[in-house]
Amino acid sequence: MIWYTGQFYALFYMQTILKINVKTANIIVAIALLLGMPFFTVVGALSDRIGRKKLMMAGCLLGVLTYIPIYKAMEGAAGNNVVTVKSTRNKITGAIALTAMTRDASGALVPAKEAPDPNVTMLVLLVFVQVLYVCLVYGPIAAYLIEAFPAKIRYTSLSLPYHIGNGVFGGLLPLIGLSSVAATGNIYAGLYYPMIVASMTFIVGSLLLRETRGVRIWDEAAGKASAGRT
Repeated sequence: MIWYTGQFYALFYMQTILKINVKTANIIVAIALLLGMPFFTVVGALSDRIGRKKLMMAGCLLGVLTYIPIYKAMEGAAGNNVVTVKSTRNKITGAIALTAMTRDASGALVPAKEAPDPNVTMLVLLVFVQVLYVCLVYGPIAAYLIEAFPAKIRYTSLSLPYHIGNGVFGGLLPLIGLSSVAATGNIYAGLYYPMIVASMTFIVGSLLLRETRGVRIWDEAAGKASAGRT
């Protein structure tokens, strides 16, 4: 959820809701990702020192606490004063289309034009912050999933929750986010779904998941090899 929000939803939000030029929005996300890439390794190394669980839970909590302020700041950086959206449904395909709305001099709602001069530097910074949250969750996650399960079931136990998390929960974010915005007219409503899931992850993870940093996965194999020789 944190990954899909910081990358895919941020791009959708800029292009569709904030009416930022498609090319410019893609460049903003690309720069933020390039700046954030080294921090996956940094956080992974840090998890070897202080633990995997703390960093992953921190990424979830930070997302819950700051997504709304971040996306409000992104709206301000776009500079075209989008206040709501109008949704229409294609009669043939059923697809939802959103029209960003702003207010004219009289206060009436009118379709927003493409952002003429977005603050690209600020937008890169705001997306970069979200990429750092992704690093907090993804930097330790491979090691965590490997260490959390015994060798006999490790492959299935690693791949099943990982792909459910990405494919089902993350994959539904664009659809649920779009539907939430369309249903409410609230340009921030699409964030409620990832915030709810991240909140659940933080609560359940903090209470029930064990820290795995001290697990040595090769010890299990060594013990079985010794037993076999005996």
